[in-house]
Amino acid sequence: MTLIAVFTDFGLEGPYTGQMKAALHAGAPGVPIIDLCADAPMFDPMASAYLLAALVPALPVGTVVLGVVDPGVGSERGTVMLEADGRWFVGPDNGLFAMVSRRAASAQATETFGPPGPVSASFHGRDLFAPAAARLARGDRPDDADARPLQTIDRSDWPDDLDRVVYIDRYGNVMTGRRASTLAPDAELLAHGRPARRARTFSDVPVGQAFWYENANGLAEIAVNQGRADSALGLRIGICIGVR
Repeated sequence: MTLIAVFTDFGLEGPYTGQMKAALHAGAPGVPIIDLCADAPMFDPMASAYLLAALVPALPVGTVVLGVVDPGVGSERGTVMLEADGRWFVGPDNGLFAMVSRRAASAQATETFGPPGPVSASFHGRDLFAPAAARLARGDRPDDADARPLQTIDRSDWPDDLDRVVYIDRYGNVMTGRRASTLAPDAELLAHGRPARRARTFSDVPVGQAFWYENANGLAEIAVNQGRADSALGLRIGICIGVR
């Protein structure tokens, strides 16, 4: 069965996530909808792109991902539907899907389907992207003639891995945009010049000690055993992390 996965910086409070999911349900009744992430880096498509790419492999082939981190909503920025390795991605053409397309074995992009009705200048997630995602979930597909080069969504000046904080969870653990597989086993991550050595998991270091590990999504993550790495090391989303 097709699945719709929602990835946004909306948060779960307020009306926005609910309204967008209502539009999905109206357009694709009976299709399961999950919140893949509701607190992606706010106003930051670049950081969000690396986070999203790390989450995608756990999604079944056939999943439709509705991605909305869109500080340029209502502007001249484009829209995109991307098919990458059998999954579909719908959202703004602002780099949000750049790492998904770069890491895919096969990928093709088109503009989104036209809206079914009026489009608010400030809520394309509900009025434009959700109806398009619902159509994909129903099995509708764009015409091959509408396909466009991937350069329109690629950000060639973005690195393959991002040595920045891209997410902080409720425990204060700090995800970077760096895939752990690209780091040597003895590599140290530097937070404001303070080194964190690699460990397998929390219980491998003393309580209160900072370390980094490969998290469940393959990213290098800085943590403090039974503590908050963000507070202990003065980290927030966007801060650069050194590697040595």
